[in-house]
Amino acid sequence: MQIPVEVVTATALIEVVRISGLPTEQGEPYPGRVVGHWAGNEAADALALVGDLPGGEQHRCGFSPGWGIRAYEDSLDLVLFEAAFCFSCHEIRVHGAAVPPSLAKQLFDADAPQSQALLALFRAATL
Repeated sequence: MQIPVEVVTATALIEVVRISGLPTEQGEPYPGRVVGHWAGNEAADALALVGDLPGGEQHRCGFSPGWGIRAYEDSLDLVLFEAAFCFSCHEIRVHGAAVPPSLAKQLFDADAPQSQALLALFRAATL
């Protein structure tokens, strides 16, 4: 997955979200429960893993993401980006102040080891 370098370096905290639906308006946060937080090395490691997700081909499911992340800068006021991951159709939808429109929709290989490692991190996240 492509994430602008300046976003990665500016990220101080990541919220892990168990997504429960789709936003009612474009650019709005994905609804769901925050199940964990990653900061420091945990956030850096997670972003490195996300950045290493290999590209893939789209599958058909209608986009039903189960997991998402919200990356915050150090004041925790600004969401740098939000990414929603659908492991069924292999699509990631990304939006936020630091995300160019060309990166708003990305495809990944959900069966790749990096993707399965990310899914394991999501499942292990707890508050």
